[in-house]
Amino acid sequence: MPPEIVSSWGNISPSRHFILALPERGASFPQAPQLPSLLPRGNGRSYGDSCLNAEGGLVRMRSLDRFIDFDARSGVLCCEAGVLLADILALAVPRGWFLPVTPGTAFVTVGGAIANDVHGKNHHRAGTFAQAVRAFELLRSDGRWRCTPDENAPLYAATLGGLGLTGLITWAQLQLRPIAGPFMDVHTLRFANLDEFLVRSAESDRDFEYTVAWVDCLGRGRRLGRGVLQCANHAEDPAGSGGQGGAAAVNRRRLTVPFTPPLSLVNPASLRLFNTAYYHRHRGGRARVPFDSFFYPLDGLLRWNRLYGPRGFYQYQCVIPEAAGPEPARALLVAIARSGQGSFLAVLKRFGSLSSPGLLSFPQPGLTLALDFPNRGARLERLFRELDAIVASAGGRLYPAKDARMPGMLFRGGYPRWQEFARCIDPRCSSSFWRRVMADAGCV
Repeated sequence: MPPEIVSSWGNISPSRHFILALPERGASFPQAPQLPSLLPRGNGRSYGDSCLNAEGGLVRMRSLDRFIDFDARSGVLCCEAGVLLADILALAVPRGWFLPVTPGTAFVTVGGAIANDVHGKNHHRAGTFAQAVRAFELLRSDGRWRCTPDENAPLYAATLGGLGLTGLITWAQLQLRPIAGPFMDVHTLRFANLDEFLVRSAESDRDFEYTVAWVDCLGRGRRLGRGVLQCANHAEDPAGSGGQGGAAAVNRRRLTVPFTPPLSLVNPASLRLFNTAYYHRHRGGRARVPFDSFFYPLDGLLRWNRLYGPRGFYQYQCVIPEAAGPEPARALLVAIARSGQGSFLAVLKRFGSLSSPGLLSFPQPGLTLALDFPNRGARLERLFRELDAIVASAGGRLYPAKDARMPGMLFRGGYPRWQEFARCIDPRCSSSFWRRVMADAGCV
């Protein structure tokens, strides 16, 4: 089996891998004794190295792409782990059902959503993807395990957010939520700074199921943390759906970035111009829009990661615990604005108090900030070290699904149950991420 060069969505760490496939749901755990370890891979939309296993094996799971059962009366769906969230929406939305939790792209697999315990714009109401997962099958090197909150509960908890290290998810049973139609009622408003965001966000969380804010990462002084808040609920009537609105939205025509430019198109000049225009264009108002334009705006531009050029980009997503107050978030925004780095994609949101059973689940009550950064080498790493220090001293953590460089001590400090999790790792599974964050702990 010849090696292939595989990269993550951020195009930061291309490395050699040996590719295997799980051809069908009943297949045995892959036998590849010549490889040091294996790692399941869904659609490759993790930004960092949690979906990479350099010099090891990647088990492609996308061939497990079939629906097993769907009860349109109860909203219980059973499907193989390689099914995309987009596939579920195309099936379920025209029948009056929706994902109870969805990330910012529909191009992730069910197995990947479980392995990263993804969250969405409604964390303050619905928690993480784990809340939708009723059961799944885990194929390990020692056999097959049916996992539920009550059956093989330690493996269930370790696999939710377990980054594919506990084995291969082959199928999952999900509980969907009812909707009247494929439209969202969206309320958009501007806020002048971080303090106003905190007030507006608290108010919006009471009235809206979904809230998320875009932040001008270059704002300073009285404009520090200024941005645009979007709040939404599912429309209570199906007006304008035409009966097939859900399928039409998921299968809309999309543009594609056709090639990687020689230099990043995200730079200080373009960033400042975009941020100023974006902030002033959104004066506020209400609108009814198709669900995909609210949940998945970037899915309309395929291969948008190429915009960052051949050196790729990092995403830095952290959560600052509620108990730490707003000052750490303010310090993060000051450091980023002072550096002049960042991107158009800067997101700020409040996480709620609904906890996940996942041992390595990322959200906790508090503020989460996520930004993309073009790879500028040592200059960017200096900024990251400054941000890391702020997050660590606040008792926060970084999101492994988005990470490609966090120090091991920051990971272990942010995820205090990591040792409990490590006992559930399949001995044949590993990843570039796990080896990196465990290298200085003597655990790999």
